[in-house]
Amino acid sequence: MKKFLIAAMAGMFVAAPASAQEGVKLGLLDCVVEGGAGFIVGSTKDVSCTYKPADENEPTEAYFGVIRKFGLDIGVTGQSVMQWVVLAPAADVYEPGALAGDYVGASAEASAGVGAGANVLVGGSGESFSLQPVSVQTQTGVNVAIGVSRFELRSAAD
Repeated sequence: MKKFLIAAMAGMFVAAPASAQEGVKLGLLDCVVEGGAGFIVGSTKDVSCTYKPADENEPTEAYFGVIRKFGLDIGVTGQSVMQWVVLAPAADVYEPGALAGDYVGASAEASAGVGAGANVLVGGSGESFSLQPVSVQTQTGVNVAIGVSRFELRSAAD
């Protein structure tokens, strides 16, 4: 199982678009992902997130949303935590609530008791942001998933 996860995650990062691998670091997006079951061809899980700007003088922001996975997704997982670095082509493109939008990218995860996963996503306002995993997602359960993720992120301020 570990070899599968490592190979899947390595392939995912190689397949990430070049634009998603470049940019100015704006801050970190910490998310708690609800647990749930995979339904062979996909899954849907609610997410609550906190955006912490790199500039410590800027306030944190709350976001919520849903992650939909399409592809192989079999098993059940508990609540998990994921952290992404938020990148943009320039520092001046960010304003409060700007991370809201739809993100698309590759994902892979595996669990047998305790497991891990990662997602590389591009999107947001004007598709100008990319989310790069900083820490590998930690989760519990029995699950194998690889495919495409769609992350619908909304500002809690709206």
